[in-house]
Formats: sequence, C-alpha cells, structure tokens
Amino acid sequence: MSAIILKAEGLRKTYDDPAAPSEVLKGIDLEVREGEFVAVVGESGSGKSTLLYMLAGIDKPTAGRVELLGRDTSEISDEELAALRRREVSFVYQFDNLVPHLTAYENIVLPLMLDGKKPRDYRGSVEDVCAFLGIEKRLKAFPRHLSGGEQQRVALARALVTSPRLIFLDEPTGSLDKERGEQVIELLTRINSERGVALFMVTHSTAHSSAASRVITIEDGRIVADDLR
Repeated sequence: MSAIILKAEGLRKTYDDPAAPSEVLKGIDLEVREGEFVAVVGESGSGKSTLLYMLAGIDKPTAGRVELLGRDTSEISDEELAALRRREVSFVYQFDNLVPHLTAYENIVLPLMLDGKKPRDYRGSVEDVCAFLGIEKRLKAFPRHLSGGEQQRVALARALVTSPRLIFLDEPTGSLDKERGEQVIELLTRINSERGVALFMVTHSTAHSSAASRVITIEDGRIVADDLR
C-alpha cells in the first residue's frame, strides 16, 4: 500500500464573530496516499474550501492537526512551510493567480527562481512540462493575451515544474466554460496517471469529480461520504 502523504485529525475551524460565532469545520479526519486523485464536493458553505486551505497550510485550524508529507504543520515555521509548498506541494487557484506583468514562461518558473534555482537547472524540465500541457508556443505571451483555458494550463505548469508529490486545486474549472473545463480535467487525469502526482481537488461539479479515483462529500463541516471509484 502506498504511503500516507496527507493526514488530518480532529480538524476544526471556528470564526469568532462576536455576534454569531461560526464553526465551519466540525472534526474532520482523513488520509491521502501517494498517487491518489481525491475530489471533495459539497454545497457552497459546506466547508470544502476551508478544508483545502487548512490542509495546504495556508490557513490554521482552530483545533486538530494536519500532517503534510510527514510533518505537523503546526510545528514548523511559516518559512519552512513556504519552502515545503515551493518544493514538494503546489497549489492551483480557481482564478489562475498569474502575475499580469510577467510572461507565461516567467510565471511558470517563478517558484523555481524564488527557490534560488538557475535557468540551466530547470530549462529542460520546464520545456517538458510545457510540451506535456500543450502550451510550448504560448510562453512569450502575457496573461491578458491568453484564453482562460491557456491561463489555467500555465497555472498547472507552474504547479508541475517543481516536481511536487501533491497538488492542491481550488475549483480549477470554476472560471472556465464547459469545454475548457473538461480539457483541464483531462489534463489533471493525465498528470495523476502519467506523472504519479497526487491531486486533492475541491470542486462544485459532480461531473468533474467523477474523474477522481476517490470522492469525499462534505455537508455542514463534516464528511458524510468517502467513496472509492
């Protein structure tokens, strides 16, 4: 059996509004193994996006613990956590989150540059990823000159160039039309099956969640179903 790379125990999140305190997560326990493709579905306000941000170490839980690649995220510094996200995990947002004044290529290599790597160290791997995603001819374009689907492919390329073991995805098709959304899901399936990268995706689309090998359903801050496909 493959190794556990993500684990949550008793995860809770409460927002302390004095007028109306809100408990968004109500005790989440889950494990994700190397190479899995997990989709999390639920109604708006169910807590699925909050869960994603807790697991990725972007936000902190009120109670419980997250173990990411064998490390308790509450016991490492923000700098160490940022380095972990640059090198071994990646995050893809619903809106591509590209830097508008950088070209597609510059956006893709940004995490490598922030990690102090030189072009000679990553040029070959970047070319490989861009060819895999079909954007090798669009690398000089700025985000505003790319279609929505191309922008999301650039975001996926940026997530892949660090050779991560796990990619978190927040509604990666939410801003795309049906055709481009299906293309992104097809790419995610290939990233998982051909490159062995584990994926943890939050989505509102039950059609897109069917591409995953495992679907977790959240209602009112609790997991109500966890189904292997």
